[in-house]
Amino acid sequence: MDQAVRRRRRALFVFFLLAGVSMSSWVTRTPAIRDRLEVSTGQMGLVLFGLSLGSMLGILLSGRLVSRFGTRPVMIWGTAVLISGLATVALGALASSTPLVTAGLFLFGTGMGGGEVAMNVDATDVERLSGVTTMPVLHGCFSLGTVLGAGAGIAATAADVPVQWHLGVVTVVAVLLLSYAIPAIPAGTGRVDAAAVGESQGGGTAVWKDRKLLLIGAIVLAMALAEGSANDWLPLIMVDGHGMGEAAGSLVYAGFAASMTLGRFGGGYFLDRYGRVVVVRASAVSGGIGLLLVIVADSAVVAGIAVLLWGLGASLGFPLALSAAGESGPDETARVSLVAIIGYLAFLVGPPSLGFLGEHVGLRPAMTVVLAFVACAAFLAPAVDVRGRKTEALAGE
Repeated sequence: MDQAVRRRRRALFVFFLLAGVSMSSWVTRTPAIRDRLEVSTGQMGLVLFGLSLGSMLGILLSGRLVSRFGTRPVMIWGTAVLISGLATVALGALASSTPLVTAGLFLFGTGMGGGEVAMNVDATDVERLSGVTTMPVLHGCFSLGTVLGAGAGIAATAADVPVQWHLGVVTVVAVLLLSYAIPAIPAGTGRVDAAAVGESQGGGTAVWKDRKLLLIGAIVLAMALAEGSANDWLPLIMVDGHGMGEAAGSLVYAGFAASMTLGRFGGGYFLDRYGRVVVVRASAVSGGIGLLLVIVADSAVVAGIAVLLWGLGASLGFPLALSAAGESGPDETARVSLVAIIGYLAFLVGPPSLGFLGEHVGLRPAMTVVLAFVACAAFLAPAVDVRGRKTEALAGE
């Protein structure tokens, strides 16, 4: 691996780390934000809908933007919007303004979704140039960022640091990380000329008709819902559903993030040894067991331990399915974009739906919906076996 590719790989680590730190920083403070806004669980679900809507908008735009401008400007634009959203959430918390917090989460989601496809397309190019499996480790850096952010959030909660000042400091740190990472990302990756864009868009319908790709998308939907529901609701599940204090609920979320990190950094060994199908199926089973125990166990200790299984189960489904989508045929950007869009449906529909259910039946029983999706992913696991499919498709053209 030459020096330029190595620097680029490190920069991608920073981009993913930055997103993880930013995400968990506000997630660990959701109980404090809810209290400052004085909203119910159902109303908090509507606030989180701003994040979901922004995420979907960003992910819908990202593929076309990457094809037109390349990954570098889209990654920079997405991360800058994410950071501005975090700053807006901090201002909304300071002003106890529900509309301002919702707007901040919308910007945050737009930036996160907008950079998602670009970062993954760039990571795929780095994998090709280096010959080193990169995707699980990169997503592991996102999870590592969530651990670091959650740790800071726990400390801030325990020290009674006002949420607005905590998020303000995180905003400054995120700006510094972005400034460090930008120079190592080259221009042009993922960009195609106008004629090729037209062909890609003309062939977009064929991508939507690819049954195997849609099954991969269903796996991403299920595993993204497992991950996203924890990001949105886990601290509140532990506080409201299991009677923990705010700091303890944030600590459980940190455990979830740590298990996600462990799964992603250690997943390469199991992937090389057993293959994608076995790893995705085992992940779904682990996540399902963890979710089931969180739902039915009356012991907060048992539920806290079960969260580790939930995190391990949710760790590899998303990155492995994205890798499989990119290898499932020609026009890699369109395929990754499609699967990412399907996955982001979990972030769009999940928060308000779970919030609505949680308002009527409680957050713990509401997680049964997530459990059902994860169980389906175990049966759909063979879809990620795409060995030789891209080569065959190219040969047939």
